[in-house]
Amino acid sequence: MSDLAAALEVIGARWALLVVERLLEGPQRYGDLQRDLGAPTNILATRLRELEAAGVLYRLPLRHNTRAYALTDRGLALREAIVALGRWGGAVRGQVQA
Repeated sequence: MSDLAAALEVIGARWALLVVERLLEGPQRYGDLQRDLGAPTNILATRLRELEAAGVLYRLPLRHNTRAYALTDRGLALREAIVALGRWGGAVRGQVQA
């Protein structure tokens, strides 16, 4: 398996990178992630579990049985890749619209 394939095993599923991008802004509650991303609840819950199991994020304990999530150092290390992908996506979108 290539290094890229190994990375995609962790963050290649739909919504995974968008969750990480959102958490780059700081810890987020589950409900805020769901609202801001528009991800289906069952898919978001699955992605959060997968990313937690992969060591990309962790759960923060909150009161009243609510959950919040924050990135680990491993998750924060994705910042450059996400910024680069965002720039690439903007360029692709500009080409398509032109």
